[in-house]
Amino acid sequence: MEKTKEEIQELREKLRHHNHRYYVLDDPEISDAEYDRLFQRLTELEKQAPDLVTPDSPTQRVGAGPQAAFSEARHRLPMLSLGNGFQDQDIRDFDARLKRFLGDDSPVEYTVEPKIDGLALELVYENAGLTVGSTRGDGYVGEDITRNIKTILTVPLTLTNPKGHGRPAPDLVEARGEVYMEKEAFEQLNRTRLERNLPPFANPRNAAAGSLRQLDPRITARRPLNMFCYGVGEIGGAPFDTHHELMVCLQQWGLRVNRPHIRVCGTLDEVIACCRYFEEIRSQFPYEIDGAVIKVNQLNLQARLGQKSRSPRWALAYKFRPTQETTRIIKIDIQVGRTGALTPVAHLEPVEIGGVMVKRATLHNQDEIEKKDVREGDIVLVQRAGDVIPEVVQVIRSKRTGAERKFAVPTHCPVCGSGVEKREGEVVLRCLNPNCPAQIKQSLKHFVSKGAMDIDGLGNKLIEQLIEKGLAKEPADLYELRFDDLKKLDKIADKSAGNLVEAIQNSKRTTLAKFIYALGIRHVGEHVAGILADYFGDLGRLEEATEEQLLDIDGVGPQIAESIVSYFSDGSNREHSERLLRQGIQFETVGHTGAGAVAGKTFVMTGSLSSIKRSEAKEQILRRGGKVSSSVSRSTDYLVVGESPGSKLKKAAEMDVPILKEEAFLRMLGGE
Repeated sequence: MEKTKEEIQELREKLRHHNHRYYVLDDPEISDAEYDRLFQRLTELEKQAPDLVTPDSPTQRVGAGPQAAFSEARHRLPMLSLGNGFQDQDIRDFDARLKRFLGDDSPVEYTVEPKIDGLALELVYENAGLTVGSTRGDGYVGEDITRNIKTILTVPLTLTNPKGHGRPAPDLVEARGEVYMEKEAFEQLNRTRLERNLPPFANPRNAAAGSLRQLDPRITARRPLNMFCYGVGEIGGAPFDTHHELMVCLQQWGLRVNRPHIRVCGTLDEVIACCRYFEEIRSQFPYEIDGAVIKVNQLNLQARLGQKSRSPRWALAYKFRPTQETTRIIKIDIQVGRTGALTPVAHLEPVEIGGVMVKRATLHNQDEIEKKDVREGDIVLVQRAGDVIPEVVQVIRSKRTGAERKFAVPTHCPVCGSGVEKREGEVVLRCLNPNCPAQIKQSLKHFVSKGAMDIDGLGNKLIEQLIEKGLAKEPADLYELRFDDLKKLDKIADKSAGNLVEAIQNSKRTTLAKFIYALGIRHVGEHVAGILADYFGDLGRLEEATEEQLLDIDGVGPQIAESIVSYFSDGSNREHSERLLRQGIQFETVGHTGAGAVAGKTFVMTGSLSSIKRSEAKEQILRRGGKVSSSVSRSTDYLVVGESPGSKLKKAAEMDVPILKEEAFLRMLGGE
């Protein structure tokens, strides 16, 4: 028991410290996932030893008290945190607990909505006017930040009454919600901070919290903040029957509600499927979500269930796998890419992020290292979102011991020893040796990748052997490989060698878009390669294109245009592509109908589509003779809008660009 008591005390001290860093200073030292693990451990120990539970334990409280710089704002009803679940079984256990408490085994109707990773606020409206805006604080007393909240454009200063038969807003409405910053705005804010030699924010949540807690509201006004309402405290007028009905009314009164993503679920299987769906598409949201919130829909059942010390019994936060974790940088070294770029890479103490064990993370370039002040031995916050390469987001400076070591990118290529240079307008150093083995390897890897020539079976280890044995120095060499050549490689059987020869020959039939991408022109990704192929239709025309001609193409900017012209101005690059064509590479024609509603039209997409992948939608447009652009402009014919659209929707409305909802878009495709 004594050992348990000591561990409980240690965990409480750690959690109090991290609560202060997170809620008050907006400067966390650990990831949310690590905090959750500490909290879960303390909860388990207190369940085992209930006599040791004290009122001031972090498990009994919500957050941290208000900062002294702000006036206090007391909540009429406590703003509680939510209990957490991490697995499907946690959802089933939650449902079972409710039914035991109610003494009724009947199915419970739930709502499920995305859990936005932001800062919880309460907005008090009296006689339809906003009187107080406050943070959650410790759940009972928050910070009065009314002046700052009034700078958020999505927060109405006055409630409006709905037209028709809607319910009018009562004299008192305490709306509760989440203030957040969209991903794109967050990235731009961090770029600006780094340029000014200011430390970056760890994530959008901290950026939003830091922006709201400014003593000068003018600073808050310059930050691109948004808010969604998710519930209420006290509210006057006639009672509501369901949570969903309440959300509809809040929206009618002018408050912003995440209506497209509030799902009503009649069964537990539907609840679990909805949570899984939100996790699957989380990267498609324009804002960060870290879970799904499950609530009992019937408000009379919510009232019967009541609350525990720090959370309501009728709600559960189903937490997704984390995208950020804290770990230590063991060392930093240099990776040389196919264009000769020297990229510093952090080797990490292995850490699991989003179900994947991460051992390395990019540091981008020397400027980034210096701005973030990243050193070998540092404790850092690492992020991995979707298929994006893991990156070091922030250094936890409070964890430094003095033994950390600064790193500088070398003056010579670490692979071939050649000199390096930083070209005008660039932040990266590049190896000057076009025959550098590292560049050759990365170039071959890119050429055979799925989005390029898609040569199945030709992996990293085989490419390394081909280079070492002098069998391949550039992509065209791959098409001269014979069965006997491949048999010289280690650990390759007759069948594997035969399959590889066949795969190499099969790759000769490809599309112009894939071939352009395979060439490895800087700044030309798969999307731009598709635009170029569709626009020019012929490699020779692309090779002769001027910057002016390229800039006339929607989706091609100055950097891309300059890179393309520079690439084809180099005689060795021309010879490289011509040699590939001499090997028998042929371009299949992508079928266009050339008629109908899509042909000749330019489409832009925003939000997530539910019945068709965005990549498939783009391909369907191109096949029908249409064009796809990444940004709304005067030349845009249609904006295709899915769920959770971003800022493109507002821009399209301002330019009177026709809006197509998903159903109408699919009908247009089907009508071809």
